[in-house]
Amino acid sequence: MPLRTIITLPDPRLRLVGAPVPEVDEGIRALMDDMLETMYAAPGVGLAAVQIAVQKRVIVLDVAKRADAAAAPEPLCLANPEILWASEELSTCQEGCLSIPDVFEDVERPERVRARYLDRDGRAQEIEADGILATCLQHEIDHLNGVLFIDHLSRLKRDRIMRKFRKNAKHGGPPRKDGAGKERAPVSTEA
Repeated sequence: MPLRTIITLPDPRLRLVGAPVPEVDEGIRALMDDMLETMYAAPGVGLAAVQIAVQKRVIVLDVAKRADAAAAPEPLCLANPEILWASEELSTCQEGCLSIPDVFEDVERPERVRARYLDRDGRAQEIEADGILATCLQHEIDHLNGVLFIDHLSRLKRDRIMRKFRKNAKHGGPPRKDGAGKERAPVSTEA
């Protein structure tokens, strides 16, 4: 299972919408495995396929260690996830993103959600989530729709973050990291 490179702002591929997965086959399961390995190595608690430049509606999550550092991994692999219901009650959580390194901001989202998805075996499932799992589900599903967590911030904050990343990319920027946290050369997104 190879580690995949996580793309970062201002890469325009982060704004693309992931294509539905017609079925969960060996190729999709291999993608899920690569994504989990990449997410754990980064380290992170969630990763969408679009963040590794694969435009498919696939996400992986594991929030177990966020609640308890000694917890055993509890990975979730979801194909074609969609929110079916969201509570009116909101909660605020500080979010970050592997595709927007070193930026953390408070984001308000529904406290609880119910989602439908296909699991690793292609079976239809539903999950009800609250707390960090609900936040992570919404964050990663947003990625599949070309939405970043900074889109939930004020225009002023979002524009400031975008300017910083565009400036870094234009000037070669600081070294970026691959899924294993190793430095790699900056990638230009300009034609």
